[in-house]
Amino acid sequence: EDGRRVVDGADLAAFAVALAGDPDGPATTSARNAFAGIVTRVVRGDVVSQVEVQSGPHRLVSLMTTESVDDLGLAPGVPATASVKSTHVVVQLS
Repeated sequence: EDGRRVVDGADLAAFAVALAGDPDGPATTSARNAFAGIVTRVVRGDVVSQVEVQSGPHRLVSLMTTESVDDLGLAPGVPATASVKSTHVVVQLS
C-alpha cells in the first residue's frame, strides 16, 4: 500500500463547489498582481495596439488587440487596472 486514500468523486465535487462560493458573485481573475493606475499612452495599430498604464512609480505596457482597446474605451486619462500574470499584462477598466 502506498498510503493514498480514495475519495469519492461526488464528495470531492461537492467540496469543490462549497469552496467556490457564490457563482453569481463579482467577477474574478486568476491574475493575482493587479496595479490600479491610469492609461498614459495608446499606440494604435491596425490589429494590435500598445497600452501604457502608470501605477504609482510603475509603468506597465500591454500589447492587445485594437478591438479590445476600442471595446474598453482605453485612452490617455482613463483609469484602468493592469493585471499581471506570467509574462502577460491584462488591462481592465477600474
